[in-house]
Amino acid sequence: MSGKIKKSSENMSFSLSRWFRRISNNALPISLITIIVITYSIFLFGGGLFTLINKPMTAYVGPGGSPIYFLYPDMSNQFVSDTIISAMLYTLGFVGLLAIYQSSKSVHKPRQAYMMLIVGVAFLLLSYIFLESSINFKLHPY
Repeated sequence: MSGKIKKSSENMSFSLSRWFRRISNNALPISLITIIVITYSIFLFGGGLFTLINKPMTAYVGPGGSPIYFLYPDMSNQFVSDTIISAMLYTLGFVGLLAIYQSSKSVHKPRQAYMMLIVGVAFLLLSYIFLESSINFKLHPY
């Protein structure tokens, strides 16, 4: 700790000073920080902030025998299900990238590396295809 922080923590009461020292000496594990950053970025990419601010509808049920829409048929707005679907697809793509990375780490087991590579590429392609098709549906709903 730097000298200024030590001096300022010594001027505090004993319990507060002990709490301050405990927090400044403990660091979060890098894996936990990574998981938090990835979760936050998937939340932002999925449209979670838009959903929290605008509080959109959950889904649309048209009159009579109209179909139920889970994706908002326009680019200017979204349903809550849009956020959930896109966040799940981004997560699927990230899991695919992780599987591809894990396949490169198991070079001494070629069969396992090949299977992990195939699974990772499949997840990544599925995620990409479904995200593109949902954007295409928003651009051309009918």
